[in-house]
Amino acid sequence: MAKVTEPQTQKATGASRVYTILRDEILTMKLAPGTALDEIGLSERFDLSRSPIREALVRLSADGLVSILPNRSTIVSQMDFRRIPEFLDALDLLQRVTTRLAALHRSPLELADIRTAQKAYEKAIANCVKTGTSQAMIEKNYDFHMAIAKAGHNVYFADLYRRLLEEGRRMLHLHFEFQTLDEHMTAEEIGRDHTQIVDAIEARDADLAEELAHRHAAQFKGRFMQFLDRNITASMTLTYPQAQP
Repeated sequence: MAKVTEPQTQKATGASRVYTILRDEILTMKLAPGTALDEIGLSERFDLSRSPIREALVRLSADGLVSILPNRSTIVSQMDFRRIPEFLDALDLLQRVTTRLAALHRSPLELADIRTAQKAYEKAIANCVKTGTSQAMIEKNYDFHMAIAKAGHNVYFADLYRRLLEEGRRMLHLHFEFQTLDEHMTAEEIGRDHTQIVDAIEARDADLAEELAHRHAAQFKGRFMQFLDRNITASMTLTYPQAQP
């Protein structure tokens, strides 16, 4: 029996390792959108057969982080900046509804889980400000908002919100990288919105919880659009026709 399961265990472990490493590299933009992911090259890099590599790529595809093309080649999924306003509007709506429902329906245990996620987020913020790496903060931000969605007791809203948060991880990385460039930005200031949201959920003040969630989303939208304006347009080369003598 051991001889049968051991290779399967090694395969699963290898695929999980490849998945975790590539996922982190995609989310932190070390692997830029559109980058080709060659199975042979990845096999050599990770010293694995192509089977666990392919399994990891399938998982990343399910997360929306890579795209498997009709010719069976694989690339890091593109980011469609034209649709970002639509994404941010949807995020605002889902964040409002899940936070409102959490204020109405959360149990004491779920509130404790939200508080725990909030503390973990605050710790990750402090580390991000100190080290300049945002990955842990992005993960803890996801955990925090999903703890709120779970407390809302609506699996459909929670699933839609999860998909938005997953899709937006790379945007969050860009946003947090931009946010931490502000030398006056502190960990307390970054985490203040979350603290206020949790207090409203604890007080079961649904109107305030929804309003704070909206402000939080609107603030993210404003900062991210500011980031795009400073970084995307700054890289564009402008050419003008020569003036006629």
